[in-house]
Amino acid sequence: EFIDRLNALVPQLGANRLLLLDAGRVVVFDSGSQGTFGSAIPIAASRRITNAYEARARLDGQPFIAAASSIPRRNPLQASFVVLAEPESAIASTAAGDLATRLLEAGGAALVVAMLLVLLVSQSVTRPVTQLAAAAEDIAAGNYSRRVSIEGRDEIGMLGSAFNRMAEAVERARKVQRDFLANVSHELKTPLTSLIGFSQALVDGSLLSESDRTRAATIVHEESERVLRMAQELLDLARVEAGSISLHIAAVDLGGQLQQELEMMRPRATARGLALQMGVPEDIPPVAADPERLHQILDNLLDNAVKYAPEHASVNAMARLSGAAVETVISNPVGSHRPDPDRMFDRFYRADPSRSAAAGGVGLGLAISRELAAAMKGRLWADFDDSGNLRVHLLLPATREAAVRTDPTAAHPRNLPTLPSPATGEGKVA
Repeated sequence: EFIDRLNALVPQLGANRLLLLDAGRVVVFDSGSQGTFGSAIPIAASRRITNAYEARARLDGQPFIAAASSIPRRNPLQASFVVLAEPESAIASTAAGDLATRLLEAGGAALVVAMLLVLLVSQSVTRPVTQLAAAAEDIAAGNYSRRVSIEGRDEIGMLGSAFNRMAEAVERARKVQRDFLANVSHELKTPLTSLIGFSQALVDGSLLSESDRTRAATIVHEESERVLRMAQELLDLARVEAGSISLHIAAVDLGGQLQQELEMMRPRATARGLALQMGVPEDIPPVAADPERLHQILDNLLDNAVKYAPEHASVNAMARLSGAAVETVISNPVGSHRPDPDRMFDRFYRADPSRSAAAGGVGLGLAISRELAAAMKGRLWADFDDSGNLRVHLLLPATREAAVRTDPTAAHPRNLPTLPSPATGEGKVA
């Protein structure tokens, strides 16, 4: 379209040839010949006449007298100069006055061409900007599926692509927000219903026996703790996602930390007939982590394993050196509800939704753990081994700093079996 408009402009200007040159004076358009395209045209400017320069050039081996003028480069051909040329043979050498007049006319024509090019460029810029503005207004009004059809490799095309990526991110964030609010409402509904029902029964005296009143008070207490735990976890998740959580990174003895976590988890595991096993090499280096937040992560991971592993199964906790980091792996068999490793760390995800109330969790522990691991320059992910056991991997940076190895469970007997270390084959008793 742009080339057609230039060709139609030549006879209107009364010129023999119209050329557009780039910044290196290479021909990007020639109305008189295709043979000059891509070749550099030497133009010797002699004097300036109004807005153009009188110049001489050789085109196709013939001398031409030309009028040249610079133009804005933001045009479809990226041209920097416009040239109107007439063969010298068509102009009498003695007609100096006529030549000056022609050059003045050519200079004016060159100015007209430049103005037309500026108009075309401005339209090519304002049209997509107007489209972007309208799309932004639609998104602000709630139409998060709105996209723009602006393509290209120039700055405007890049802006259109960036706008579409931003719109997709906004749409995803909006969906996550809606799902999050729906899940929070659902999770709060059950405990609040129980609180209202049993507290009302206690108030109006409809519970006649002492055992019924005790049971109602117990349920009120447990459901209140559940709501409080959910509020705390929501607050933790909001803080860690906003990057406002305070971390105190130190050298932590991972072996001692795992021993403590397993000892605290042992009564619950024993009640379900689960065997807890641990394997950590003696020479495993300390990890750089916040001790309190590392405890929170390991507690969530082991709690999840003990809670959902089939009865009379084994829960294994191992550690190994992985480059400049230490990888902790907690594995356990899975029951009939096989979790999705890619969704395990999403908010409120449960492989078995029917067990949510009985299990006592709110579905935020693993989501918080993943964010905490990332905040400590680590990573948390899950997969399945060849036997179908679920494995949760925690990778944290190792450190050369010395860690004080404490035995927080020394006052309790250790009845956990030994698991061979993945690195040395030697076991460590938990």
